[in-house]
Amino acid sequence: MKFRVERDALADAVAWTAKSLPSRPPVPVLAGVLLRVVESRLTVSGFDYEVSSQVGLDVQADADGAALVCGRLLAEITRALPAKPVDFAAIGSHVELTCGSARFTLPTMPVEDYPTLPDMPATAGTVEAAVFAAAVAQVAIAAGREDALPFLTGVRLELEGKTLTMLATDRYRLAIREMEWHPDEPDANMQALVPARTLADSAKTLGTLGGHVTVALSRGGTGEGMIGFAGGDRRTTSRLLDGDFPKVRSIIPDSYSAEARVPVSALTEVVKRVALVADRTSPVRLTFGEGELVIEAGSTEDARASEAMDCQYGGEGLTVAFNPQYLLDGLAALDGPTAVISLTDPKKPAVLTAATDDGQPASAYRYVIMPIRLGS
Repeated sequence: MKFRVERDALADAVAWTAKSLPSRPPVPVLAGVLLRVVESRLTVSGFDYEVSSQVGLDVQADADGAALVCGRLLAEITRALPAKPVDFAAIGSHVELTCGSARFTLPTMPVEDYPTLPDMPATAGTVEAAVFAAAVAQVAIAAGREDALPFLTGVRLELEGKTLTMLATDRYRLAIREMEWHPDEPDANMQALVPARTLADSAKTLGTLGGHVTVALSRGGTGEGMIGFAGGDRRTTSRLLDGDFPKVRSIIPDSYSAEARVPVSALTEVVKRVALVADRTSPVRLTFGEGELVIEAGSTEDARASEAMDCQYGGEGLTVAFNPQYLLDGLAALDGPTAVISLTDPKKPAVLTAATDDGQPASAYRYVIMPIRLGS
């Protein structure tokens, strides 16, 4: 195998593929990326039996062939190369990379020991790439990170007709986003529980390519199924998670007794400042009143902070406490200039949504956050 390719194209392809490789692979070959050239087309692939990634790009090839090299090392090398064309050649049990005056020699692993990448499942439909990427970013922040509860580390996709809904929760907050998509079957009704990290990484990259993302979903059982995403010259597949996703919609209040409207940027700055005196387990307290919101943190024995800001508020005055990082995550995910905070009771979930400058909903995104109970 021998080819020449632009540095940026190679570095981008290797970085995207290597990102999903396991940090502690059960067998050495799973730490590798497979480079294969066929008729001036290079494919860079990675697979750990759970997630597969593959990207293709055109190269100037002198000889077809394949080589398996350490993915993370190759990603670091290609990222550090000068901005010049890269010559890549497989020679015996190693490969040589030459870029300008820089030269690297890397050992290879047996290509025949590398597992075959799974085929893409059957296509379910398409969704606008930029909208998909933004929606995944909004929802994935609420996914759990505890391996003891793997079904909470995923994002649930509900494909019903022309509506694609994403949900994620870690038991302390819930994120929901609905959007329009283009199903292959008008009466589509499918569900999938996708690892949040894999979904977020894939969507972020595919979203920068423009156009549409193809969603492919196996029709098998939830635990045994597979989902795939493709856009441009890239594709990725992932095993679906086992377990039943909780019926989270039941925690969303049917009605609200109070509503506050506050500029997202201003509220974010105030919460960050006040939270400087709060440790990881301490909440920030929000006291809502007519025309004013007061944010406080700390206690009488420790450092304290408070700051007041203007807000539009309707309802009886109340005080509610939140984990400051969870609150900041929700504010960062809002896609409008105004945060709409809907409240019922200091002990019940609050709902954050975004509004445009003219007061209309910015999107079908809801961030539900559980309050922290304050002492009497």
